Amino acid sequence: TGEKPFTCKECGKGFTQKRNLASHMTIHTGEKPFSCTECGKGFTQKRNLASHLTIHTGEKPFPCTECGKGFTQKSNLVSHMKIHTGEKPFTCTECGKEFAHKHRLLGHLKIHTGEKPFSCTECGKHFAHKYHLVSHMKIHTREKPFTCTECGEHFANKVSLLGHLKMHKGEKPFTCTECGNSFTQVSSLVSHMKIH
Repeated sequence: TGEKPFTCKECGKGFTQKRNLASHMTIHTGEKPFSCTECGKGFTQKRNLASHLTIHTGEKPFPCTECGKGFTQKSNLVSHMKIHTGEKPFTCTECGKEFAHKHRLLGHLKIHTGEKPFSCTECGKHFAHKYHLVSHMKIHTREKPFTCTECGEHFANKVSLLGHLKMHKGEKPFTCTECGNSFTQVSSLVSHMKIH
C-alpha cells in the first residue's frame, strides 16, 4: 500500500517498519553503534560497517564487466563505469566543458572564479587545487620522490619525470610552427620561440 506509519520527529521522513526508523534516528543522534573490530571506526548503520570492512579484507565484490577492475563499493563501480560509457553529466555553465564527476566540475570552476584556497605556508603562493600545493611544497622541502628508471635522476613531481622520459624515448612532441624544430618539453619550445 506504500503506507509509512513510522515518522521521524526530527525531519519528517516516513518508514514502513519501526526498525528502519530506529536505524535512521542514529543520523540525528550521532550515535555510532557499529564499530570496526580492526580499526575501531564507528558507523551509524550496519551496512556501512560491512562496506568498510572490505578495506581490511581486500575484498572487491563489485567487478567492472568491461575491464574486470574490482571495487569495494558499488558507488565506486558506478563512478568508474563512466570511463567506458563516456558519460559526462556535469557541465560547466561558463564554458560548456563536460565532466564525468561532480568533483572534477567543482575543481574546474575555480578557473573561472579565480578561487585559490590552498596557500603555501613557506612563501604564501596560492593554488586552486590541493595537489598543486602538495607538488609546489616539494620545492621548499627539496623532496624528489619520482625517479627515472633509465638514468636514476630524481624529480619533484610526476610531470617533470614524464617530460624527462621523453628525452630517453627520443620523443619531441612540441614543434615550432615557424621553423619546424621539435622539442621534448613545452618550456624548451617557448624559449626557442623567442628567437623568431
